[in-house]
Amino acid sequence: MATVLAARPIVKVSAPDLVRDLDLTNDEVHCLLDLAGKVKHAPAKYARSLAGKYISLIFEKPSLRTRLTFELAIKQLGGDAVACDGALGAREPIKDIARNLERWVQAIVARTFAQGAIEELAQWSSAPVINALSDVFHPCQALADVFTLREHFGELRGLKLAFVGDGNNVAHSLMLTATRLGMDFAIATPRKYAPNAGIVSQAEGLAAISGTRLEITHNPEQVVDGAHAVYTDVWTSMGQEKQAADRRKQFAPYQVTGDLMAQARPNAVFMHCLPAKRGEEVTDQVIESSRSIVFDQAENRLHAQKALLLMMMMG
Repeated sequence: MATVLAARPIVKVSAPDLVRDLDLTNDEVHCLLDLAGKVKHAPAKYARSLAGKYISLIFEKPSLRTRLTFELAIKQLGGDAVACDGALGAREPIKDIARNLERWVQAIVARTFAQGAIEELAQWSSAPVINALSDVFHPCQALADVFTLREHFGELRGLKLAFVGDGNNVAHSLMLTATRLGMDFAIATPRKYAPNAGIVSQAEGLAAISGTRLEITHNPEQVVDGAHAVYTDVWTSMGQEKQAADRRKQFAPYQVTGDLMAQARPNAVFMHCLPAKRGEEVTDQVIESSRSIVFDQAENRLHAQKALLLMMMMG
């Protein structure tokens, strides 16, 4: 008679919040990636997992992918999403907002202009707080991206991820996540727009532990050499519009073109968190090519965030 194995319980994350990428342990990230795969391929099994739970969505910045994928993730897991738009701290202190929300909802998802706003929310709220993007980190994007890479290549360890462009929030989260999971990470930026030195130092420590390589340079051709994935992001993010002219000038040599992609591995993929400014950071030819997996990344935001919600709220 065949033995029926009990379903493996969902692992509860050890930290109360996901404010920074390193709030999750390496083991928790691996568990999340495994769970994201299960949720993606058997969504009906998890359709009532968050029944009776309410999650507040706070969005200071407009959003397509982040907002819709979180709303859909919550609803497809049986929970209810409650939107709360507007600038945090504008009408009342963040600590008061946090202590109101904790009385009504079981979790808070926040997309803000300032990292400090998310950290203050987490400080004052007993309900878990998830960073859905700040000016410093974008952990949900990085989790979806490594899930997408693992789907595509089968294994993360030994891959090289090259980032070309602004040393921004997405670059920070990718740098930390890639180096901790055994991937080489290389980034090419203009000197003026290099990644945060403190985050680079953290990534250097992670790379030393995992035996991977972290490379920071100003030469796009150098970083894409041998890369399995070439990643870029917009040159001017929301809130930086006054810098747009200078940024276009500084970043002009960092456009991802067909010629640049040709210097990566023959099987290299192109990645972008979207929205893309076609003709600036990437050519239309590249983003529409067979190497582009940008819409796989977008789809996988849903599945990675489902896994994150389950591990934050159910384990």
